[in-house]
Amino acid sequence: MAGKWVLEKVRNIGISAHIDSGKTTLTERILFYTGRIHAIHEVKGKDGVGATMDSMELERERGITIQSAATNVHWGETEINIIDTPGHVDFTIEVERSLRVLDGAILVLCGVAGVQSQSFTVDRQMRRYKVPRLAFINKLDRSGANAYRVTGTLRDKLNHNAVMMQIPIGAEDGFEGVVDLVKMKAYYFDGENGENIREEAIPAQLHDDAKKYRQELIAKAADFDEALGEKFLMEEDPTEDEIKKAIRKGCLSMQLTPVFIGSAYKNKGVQLLLNGVTDYLPMPTEVKNEALDQDNKEAKVELPCDPNKPFVGYGFKLQETPFGQLTYVRIYQGTVKKGDFITNMMTGKKIKVPRLVRMHADKMEEAESSSAGDIIAMFGIDCESGTTFTDGTVNLTMTSMFVPNAVISLAVRPKDKSGADNFTKALNKFRKEDPTFRVHRDEESSETIISGMGELHLDVYMERMKREFKCEVVAGAPQVAYRETITQAAAFDYTHKKQTGGAGQYAKVVGMMEPLPPNSEKIYEFVDEIVGGKIPREFIPACDKGFAEQMAKGPLIGFPIVNVLVRLQDGAYHDVDSSEMAFRICAMAAFRQGYERAGACALEPIMKLEVTCPEEYQGTVMGQINQRRGIIQGTSSMDGGLVVINAEVPLSEMFGYSTILRSATQGKGEFTMEFSRYAQCPRTIQDELAKKYQEKRAAENK
Repeated sequence: MAGKWVLEKVRNIGISAHIDSGKTTLTERILFYTGRIHAIHEVKGKDGVGATMDSMELERERGITIQSAATNVHWGETEINIIDTPGHVDFTIEVERSLRVLDGAILVLCGVAGVQSQSFTVDRQMRRYKVPRLAFINKLDRSGANAYRVTGTLRDKLNHNAVMMQIPIGAEDGFEGVVDLVKMKAYYFDGENGENIREEAIPAQLHDDAKKYRQELIAKAADFDEALGEKFLMEEDPTEDEIKKAIRKGCLSMQLTPVFIGSAYKNKGVQLLLNGVTDYLPMPTEVKNEALDQDNKEAKVELPCDPNKPFVGYGFKLQETPFGQLTYVRIYQGTVKKGDFITNMMTGKKIKVPRLVRMHADKMEEAESSSAGDIIAMFGIDCESGTTFTDGTVNLTMTSMFVPNAVISLAVRPKDKSGADNFTKALNKFRKEDPTFRVHRDEESSETIISGMGELHLDVYMERMKREFKCEVVAGAPQVAYRETITQAAAFDYTHKKQTGGAGQYAKVVGMMEPLPPNSEKIYEFVDEIVGGKIPREFIPACDKGFAEQMAKGPLIGFPIVNVLVRLQDGAYHDVDSSEMAFRICAMAAFRQGYERAGACALEPIMKLEVTCPEEYQGTVMGQINQRRGIIQGTSSMDGGLVVINAEVPLSEMFGYSTILRSATQGKGEFTMEFSRYAQCPRTIQDELAKKYQEKRAAENK
């Protein structure tokens, strides 16, 4: 019973938003009001300290969050584990892995800009992992801020059943406080840092608005509680507890989004948001978590949040420190103590837990043990990001997180030969800690290629090599992650025959290749349609392997082939000369044969672009986008004379765009960009890419 009571007082939450919506500023205020820190530091602080959660030197210099950071605070009797995540799309994996292990989240929206491009991505990630959330409309002190309008965009653009929990007292620079629609009281935040909360009667001029929005709140909450629904129909006034109970039900079912308001920078509204976290976001026992049972063909097994069950934890983030690798682990069931032996389910190895620590940004507090529902960090555990740990008595693994594809690549090398060892160490470390950071060696050019989510993503890693590993790197021109595919069905019929004295090689494969449907999540699918033993069963996997291997590098422009379905329909074998190797080689040659007939084409990554600029520059900016083969999707006006332009633009046209936008708008234009989809290249560009690839191959063959 004691364990259950403790879990009822735990919340695991993340703070996510579009870049520059004020996530880290909000987290800083939460740390201050919960007594975790005793002085507030700003993201771009004049004191040179920077925000607590932006502990990396690079983060403080650039004023952005690069790595998610964890902390642990107490609000009243409730213990809250918080992860502050980056807003920049280049670091989207940090949001992905955080939401994978969290029970609830706060979606922060700018009071002026409202729902922005990255808000869509974050919302999609929350839905993917079924994470209930509160919304917090921030920056209500700024010119053009409007909480009512932003709540409307939350409903219209993100399809949230959003309900205002509060309405503002004053607007823009006259924003003074909030009216709580559940308690029907006005709250003001006094003191140098807004630490003194003053409760007053609702100002007379806001009485009608407060009644109107309270009725709207009760009407929406009544859908989730019969007792409240009856009171609403009978026009009786419900109690505070009845309203809260219904809102909590709606929030946990992800069918209702309670909206809180304030200004983190001006120290207003944050404490009431914390009350909302404890009132409406789920405790660990209210979240359904599942693992895959490796003994039962990966059937799903529900993990009860029970400290007395066998230990199961998920290592969702790695961080290198001066004391060794730190592994952040969400514990789903059971208990782990310092000195325990746990099993790495990826490698099957047993490892001892030398140290357990609770993290507060880059500071640590020693812990003796940790139980189900908690987030802890372990020292000295060798693993990769996304590893499941157990006590060895159960054969379970957690479902893996979604990892988006890289869209940009660079050829890199150490500036000095003496830095080669550190260069290799850095690449291995970064690859382990970040699944979106990929490294491979191009065998033809003998170059080391790094791939990632954008220019900033790779730029940060090159800067980290210089600072953390004392290794300066030289980078080639950015290379777009093109793909190849087919546009029509084509048959293949290939016989592989080789006689070299003694046992030879013989295999024949016949079949079809065709494009996968456009909405397919797979990049390759193999269908075995062999009947009558034309190819023995033991050779079928070798055919599958041969087809898949041939897709790694297409003959058209030298990039991976995607979206291909291969049907193996017929074939032949020899009792003596057929082997797995023969069928694998035959399948590779058959794929090349079919590919030539299947209308091969090149695909390029298309980015979703959002540009914000003053209205007087709208024509210029739209002209620049059109010059870059962009397609304008729409425009919308914002208060303050700003306009938002949404477009889709090929990534290859966007290098150096930030400099051009700044010069065209006198430094007043901003843009964000994220991957949208792959689309067929125009013929002229495809021909140019094919020509370059053929020239490169010819030069290497000399």
